[in-house]
Amino acid sequence: MPEVLYERNREYIPRIAAVHDMCGYGKCSLTAAIPILSAAGCDVCPVPTALFSAHTRYKVFTMEDTTDMLGGYLDAWQQEGVELDGVYSGFLGSPDQVAIIQRLYREYPKSLRFVDPVMGDAGEMYATYTAQLCEAMGALVDGADLLMPNLTESSILTGTEYPGQDITNEQVRQIIGNLFDMGAKNVVLKGIDHNDGRIRNFVANAKEGVDRMTECVHEKLPYMCHGTGDAFASAMIGGVMAGLDLAAASRLAGEFVHNAMVQTKFQPDYQDRGVSFELSLGDLTSLVD
Repeated sequence: MPEVLYERNREYIPRIAAVHDMCGYGKCSLTAAIPILSAAGCDVCPVPTALFSAHTRYKVFTMEDTTDMLGGYLDAWQQEGVELDGVYSGFLGSPDQVAIIQRLYREYPKSLRFVDPVMGDAGEMYATYTAQLCEAMGALVDGADLLMPNLTESSILTGTEYPGQDITNEQVRQIIGNLFDMGAKNVVLKGIDHNDGRIRNFVANAKEGVDRMTECVHEKLPYMCHGTGDAFASAMIGGVMAGLDLAAASRLAGEFVHNAMVQTKFQPDYQDRGVSFELSLGDLTSLVD
């Protein structure tokens, strides 16, 4: 049976620290996590790892690394007695920020650890990432209650060659098994594509092993949008915090992204700006009505 990570009390609003970058223009990271998790009935507390004028798909952007401010930022949380139910990490601005996330793990030991290892796609690292930063990201795999890599990120984390998106179920089991060996408790491996008009995500639990993994299949649309990984991970966590099991949360997230992409195509500059999910947020709000 797919695991349920959180038992939702309908009268209580769970609080999630979202450790991501903030983009002034472009639909990703905190500009996805805050509205999507809020729609799913969560209180989102941003921990901004970097400030961008726009996301890195654009040729021109500015970036401000926020590492130096985060120590005092979290000190203030401790002084105010902030409590958390989950820590959700995504894009990081520097290797030192892994220590910031590990600090959150120490100070909030009962919080669920959600790790979206945002490092690259289609076999390539993102422009601001370095080998050192990717290596540091690997430390977050150990103990992750939910790890959500795509195939590029899983290859970087495990130090293996990127296999492309059209891989067999046996290759999926091998990749997920490698991530379990690194200490992940649950894995959603995203973006398997057999060129049959479908996208597949696989959900597996370390206790049951890779032979009990669940396949979640969604229609593949004939165009791409920036930020779908962030939207998927945020919707997935929203489903988890609503009390869904991991397979149900994965299906919900896949459908949410699909529906948002359908609306996105009607928006200007959609291929660069990113997935427009605003009209689909009701799908998440209905979880906790």
